[in-house]
Amino acid sequence: MSIVFPVRGEYIQLDQLLKATGLSDSGGAAHAAIADGLVRVDGLVETRKRAKLRPGQGVEFAGEKIKLVAEGLRADSP
Repeated sequence: MSIVFPVRGEYIQLDQLLKATGLSDSGGAAHAAIADGLVRVDGLVETRKRAKLRPGQGVEFAGEKIKLVAEGLRADSP
């Protein structure tokens, strides 16, 4: 399943994204998942908890794919 997430501003931090999408129950759980190498950004394992993610990037975690889009764009926009 895919989630389309609109980014407000220039970027969102990885730990905040996991909480905002509901894929992580807390900041601590998000930090642990990231530190354990369970999160991929653009296909590569990402271990920086506060990695700055921008529209156009993709995140994979817990069997879910998250597509980041600029706020105001529709989910079906390229």
